[in-house]
Amino acid sequence: MRLFLLLVFNTLILLKNVDVGFADEASRVDGDRQALLALKSQVSENRRVVLASWNHSIQLCQWSHVTCGRKHKRVTGLDLGGLQLGGMILPSIGNLSFLRVLNLGDNSFSGTIPKELGMLLRLQKLNMSYNTLEGVIPSLSNCSRLVTLDLTSNRLIHGLPSELGSLSSLKNLLLDKNNLSGTFPTSFGNLTSLRQLSIAYNHMEGEVPHYIGRLTNMIYLQLSKNNLSGVFPPEIYNLSSLTFLSIVGNHFSGSLRPEFGNMLPHLEELYLGMNSFSGDLPKTMSNISTLTRLELGQNLFTGSIPISFGTLHNIQMLGLNKNSFGNNSVGDLDFLSALVNCTKLQVLDFGYNRLGGELPIFVANLSNELTEMDLGGNFISGGIPHDIGNLINLQSLGMEKNLLTGGIPTSLGKLLGLHEILLNSNRMSGEIPANLGNITRLENLNLFDNSFQGSIPPSLGKCRFLSYLHVGSNRLNGTIPQEIMLIESLLILYISKNLLTGPFPKDVGRLKFLVLLSAGNNRFHGNIPETLGSCLSMEGISLQGNRFDGAIPDIRNLRALKIFNLSNNDLSGSIPEYLANFPSLEYLDLSVNNFEGIVRTKGLFQTPEKFSVSGNEKLCGGIPELKLRPCPLNYVSRARRHPSNRKKIFIGVSVGVASLLLSLFALSLLYMRMKGKKKDGANNADNLLSVSPFYERISYEELRRATCEFSSSNLIGSGNFSSVFKGLLGPESKAVAVKVLNLQKHGAAKSFMAECEALKSIRHRNLVKLVTACASIDFNGNEFKALVYDFMPNGNLDTWLNPEVEVGSSKSHDPRPLKLSERLNVAIDVASVLDYIHSQCHDPVAHCDLKPSNVLLDIDLTAHVSDFGLARILDQESFIKQLSSTGVRGTIGYAAPEYGMGGKPSRQGDLYSFGVLVLEMFTGKRPTDQLFVGGLTLRSYAESGLPEHVLEIADTSILHDEVNNKNINIAECLKMVFHVGLRCCEESPTNRMTMAEALAVLVSLRNRFFITKRTTFRARR
Repeated sequence: MRLFLLLVFNTLILLKNVDVGFADEASRVDGDRQALLALKSQVSENRRVVLASWNHSIQLCQWSHVTCGRKHKRVTGLDLGGLQLGGMILPSIGNLSFLRVLNLGDNSFSGTIPKELGMLLRLQKLNMSYNTLEGVIPSLSNCSRLVTLDLTSNRLIHGLPSELGSLSSLKNLLLDKNNLSGTFPTSFGNLTSLRQLSIAYNHMEGEVPHYIGRLTNMIYLQLSKNNLSGVFPPEIYNLSSLTFLSIVGNHFSGSLRPEFGNMLPHLEELYLGMNSFSGDLPKTMSNISTLTRLELGQNLFTGSIPISFGTLHNIQMLGLNKNSFGNNSVGDLDFLSALVNCTKLQVLDFGYNRLGGELPIFVANLSNELTEMDLGGNFISGGIPHDIGNLINLQSLGMEKNLLTGGIPTSLGKLLGLHEILLNSNRMSGEIPANLGNITRLENLNLFDNSFQGSIPPSLGKCRFLSYLHVGSNRLNGTIPQEIMLIESLLILYISKNLLTGPFPKDVGRLKFLVLLSAGNNRFHGNIPETLGSCLSMEGISLQGNRFDGAIPDIRNLRALKIFNLSNNDLSGSIPEYLANFPSLEYLDLSVNNFEGIVRTKGLFQTPEKFSVSGNEKLCGGIPELKLRPCPLNYVSRARRHPSNRKKIFIGVSVGVASLLLSLFALSLLYMRMKGKKKDGANNADNLLSVSPFYERISYEELRRATCEFSSSNLIGSGNFSSVFKGLLGPESKAVAVKVLNLQKHGAAKSFMAECEALKSIRHRNLVKLVTACASIDFNGNEFKALVYDFMPNGNLDTWLNPEVEVGSSKSHDPRPLKLSERLNVAIDVASVLDYIHSQCHDPVAHCDLKPSNVLLDIDLTAHVSDFGLARILDQESFIKQLSSTGVRGTIGYAAPEYGMGGKPSRQGDLYSFGVLVLEMFTGKRPTDQLFVGGLTLRSYAESGLPEHVLEIADTSILHDEVNNKNINIAECLKMVFHVGLRCCEESPTNRMTMAEALAVLVSLRNRFFITKRTTFRARR
């Protein structure tokens, strides 16, 4: 009996201990839950949707991105990599005591790394790369099981903690792209298990420590872009297992050991560039049969390039540029014959050395895989081999600054993948082959400083991606082909110092991205085209040494202009006053012309080093240093008498006369007042005509006839304050869109005024072009106001994104879905307009109602932004107050949230609308879609798909269209597009990216995914 009672008692104690154990375990699991919920609380609300499963109604081990152990149900893995989360990392993360893997990489976490991470004794992998973490690396000496530590691309400072040397299990230590400084701790010699060490792009200094030689398991060593010095670290020769070594961009010097290749026989990638190494290359390098990439550029190496490099059958990239190889003699290029055996070679760069001799014809027999061949900056003579077209995959050909003669082989026109042809500064001659126009993806054509003759081939107009056309300092003649003005991608047009003639093409205004126009020292004549003022990106204009006459065209909108040279022409008239206060202008040369009148004494004209007006005998005034004759008093008076002053005088006199006759003509005065009210709209219409003076201001009767009496069959669409009709205007029956204001509706008149005020001084190729305006009375005596625009035959973007929408008479396209590239082009067009009206036009404007129905498409599917009825001129308080009664409402779903709380019109408001527009274009869902209920929005819907499920949220019609296009990484492209849309429509206006940033990213995307860029392996440095 006693034994039985003892057994019962022990059993009860055991059960009690089990209950306590279960309670303790439940408490620890709850601690894990609380630690994760604390982490979630730091994530911005708009990103918490990806952690929606992290709540009390779902078991912890079923939470997304969380892994638990089978036995204790404790959190062992947390993988939040690439979810674009932000916020602080709280110390409570140290409570996840069973954690083995923590991946927070590729996010936006900020603040410091909690020292409590050092409490995670079981931690094996810690990845916090690509965040914005600051401060120092905390002590992790207790994490003795740590195998991988990746803190790449943060903002960490100070030196490397010596405690890291106690992590004996560490195999991968990755600390690139931080602000680390100091020298290597001696304790690092204990990391004998280390296989990868990467500390590139920091500020480490001193010599590579001798104990590095003890880390014999190392296979990857990356020390590039630091301040390290000394000779090539002799300790590295002991690391015979190395497959990757990069010490680019340091201060190493001295020569390499002759036995280099025998001591590091397993290297696959070797980068030693941007140092001060000297002497001959070790011949044993050719013994490294595994070598695929060898980059030795920008050093002081001398001697010959070893012929034995031809035995490197796996070599893909050979970079020997900017050294002192060769002796400017025959035999310097013998190594090329051996490289014919390197059939995997893709990049060959031996430019800017001292190599001489004739270019051998067997260059054309190099690897068919070759994408880049650079041999510029040497003393190479002879001609380009006629069979150069055999290099069928060539994307970049650099032969500039040599002694080459002869012509350009026509076989070059067969290399349709070429992006870059650099033949400048040689002794070449002959005509530019017309078949270069077949290279439609050509981006850079530089033939400067040769003796090319003949004309510029019109066929170059087919190179629609051409950014740099540099054919100056040759003997080219004839006129500039009109086709060149159709290359809208042009950034640089350099045609100076030739024999070109004729008037300058009026279509130069189509080159909207043109940054530099250099056409000096030719034989151009006639007026400088007025359309030059439409090249809004222009920074430099050089037209000196020609025979241009007439006045300086109106370029007041070129606010980025830095250099303006019109010297040595036959120009006349006065010097425009606005040049004095150009914000960016650094130098102005108007010398040796026929200008007359006063030279200002303000702005740029106060600094003689910044301008020249010499050789203009009829100029007067200016600063004393110019020593010009004084201006006659009557001339100064005329100059000061601005048209606005004359208008004020006229108005003053009129008011005085009206006051004297007030008592006798009361009825007449009342009539004049009523008439004056109607003239307000007419005056605004007149202002618009100064922008686009294609027609005189039109009458009501003409518009009535043009639209068949405003027939419903011609109705394109209608909005809050207007109806839009298609019409045929003038003797040539020009197709137009007539926007008729419904003046019976409250706010319509103010909408008309807003549109007039916004449009009167802005011009851009992606704005709907104004044709004329009308402010009159109809046949019933009612007030009538209308704006007339170019007709857009492909309707609006909304009808393309939503084919079920009724298009009316504007529908001229089949209801096919827009391609991915077309949508990207539309987004770039719209971004270009917004960037212009926000930052580049004289009076910055906010559109305030951007949406798909206000984006119109022309015959080429080029987008044009329309409907400025709610627009506001920024920074003009009086104008804003005048229109304040209409409010800034915009359209539900597209209007920025701050507008709903009384916020003022702003650039940030347009950015929000643009972001929504981008998301709609690429998801195919409106922001008002029935799907978006219960807190789900278009923005959170798009966020939920990034980054892994981007194809699931994309418009399926895009995927169907591109499914067979193997050249495009659709998922990667869409991921980056959605990122732009999300950044633009952030909830907080201060968190939104600028329109200039959005435009730059989108253009870069188009270049990356729809223009195959040249291959280079230097990115691996």
